[in-house]
Amino acid sequence: MGNVTRSSSEVYTSDSEKGFAINHSTPAELDAGAKFVLVSRGSWLHCGYHLTTSIVAPVLLTLPFSFTLLGWVGGVLWLTLAAVITFYSYNLLSVVLEYHAQLGRRQFRFRDMARDILGPGWAKYYVGPLQFAICFGTVIGGPLVGGKSLKLIYHLYNPEGSMKLYHFIIICGVITLILAQLPSFHSLRHVNMISLILSFLYATCVTIGSIYIGHSKDAPPRHYSVRGSDADQLFGVFNGISIIATTYASGIIPEIQATLAAPVKGKMLKGLCVCYSVIATTYFSVAISGYWAFGNDSGASVLSNFFHETKPLLPRWFFLMTNIFILLQVMALTAVYLQPTNEIFEATFGDPKMGQFSMRNVVPRVVLRSVSVAAATVLAAMLPFFPDIMALFGAFGCIPLDFILPMVFYNMTFKPSKYTIIFWVNTLIAGASSILVVIGGIASIRQIVLDAKTYDLFADV
Repeated sequence: MGNVTRSSSEVYTSDSEKGFAINHSTPAELDAGAKFVLVSRGSWLHCGYHLTTSIVAPVLLTLPFSFTLLGWVGGVLWLTLAAVITFYSYNLLSVVLEYHAQLGRRQFRFRDMARDILGPGWAKYYVGPLQFAICFGTVIGGPLVGGKSLKLIYHLYNPEGSMKLYHFIIICGVITLILAQLPSFHSLRHVNMISLILSFLYATCVTIGSIYIGHSKDAPPRHYSVRGSDADQLFGVFNGISIIATTYASGIIPEIQATLAAPVKGKMLKGLCVCYSVIATTYFSVAISGYWAFGNDSGASVLSNFFHETKPLLPRWFFLMTNIFILLQVMALTAVYLQPTNEIFEATFGDPKMGQFSMRNVVPRVVLRSVSVAAATVLAAMLPFFPDIMALFGAFGCIPLDFILPMVFYNMTFKPSKYTIIFWVNTLIAGASSILVVIGGIASIRQIVLDAKTYDLFADV
């Protein structure tokens, strides 16, 4: 191994076996984003809370609908396979992050990983913008989903009320604005612990509701055959695969691991075990009970099947309780996905040499976070059909970040032999996921085109 001098203060050692440079210098001072937003004080349990909130969300209520596109066998098989692949993928990311941390160069962000492993161009023009689009898209979706829950509660008790969907979206936007001022990711740990409990609660409510309706005299006739022409069924399969893949998506694994106090080794795996124990109980119970109860009439959200025309099939208090759980949990989810955008603002406009709560840092922090939430809220009110757009983001954004890049990062960092199983497993997952990006993206665009005639700005849907 030979030494290459880059500057008077940095010495790198080229490692021919691993194929990248190892920095033996004193770590550079953290920027304001890493220092203030991604502060590293958390335990593995806190990490589990953050992971669960970032993955387990009301989008799991779409799982029965995905089964209508895949059928019983395909639905259960892909739901299980996606769980195994994402657990494996997130663990690979964690291993790569731990490795670089042991070398003295801890990576706090997805774009840090891309910069060090793929090169600065990939970080600046691909990974960074892609992650920002997913995170900000989720921040738009949060007030929209929360607003729809509030609207449902409102109309249960005031069916002739005059308030529109955008009014409720604005209310949720104000709640998000308050949560946005929490200074760091770590400061969300107690919020995310409550979010984990709320995930259990509304998934349990939905499961019990589905089973109750399925056994009641008002139970709809159930059919489990996949409907549509051959072309519709083919696109439906890939659309169903994309929906399930999106429900497991995170896109912020490095930022979550950055919240762990050093040493980080082994802590992320424990956090993932906490998260996937919640996933195992919520995803499968909601998907199987919902599809069993409603068959191929399962709606885009299984809650829509809890009504026959406009008549609720369950007591009003049940809908009130379930929607309050969903509303509160989606606000926590939105706060989590605000953190990467907050970190970008802090890194760009904050001063790490000043105190976190100095006027120099507090004023731009409050202004920029408030403006970003206000913009997201306006877009949510304007675009109530935004879930169709998010399906497209899921295909082109979540799958690359969560299914492809972890495999590429691992293979490029550790360079496993082409004769090893891990090399071919990683290559197979990355290759198959790349095909899924293209076909899932086409299916999502096709769905947007089919639904476009129903789109209206500020629609009350």
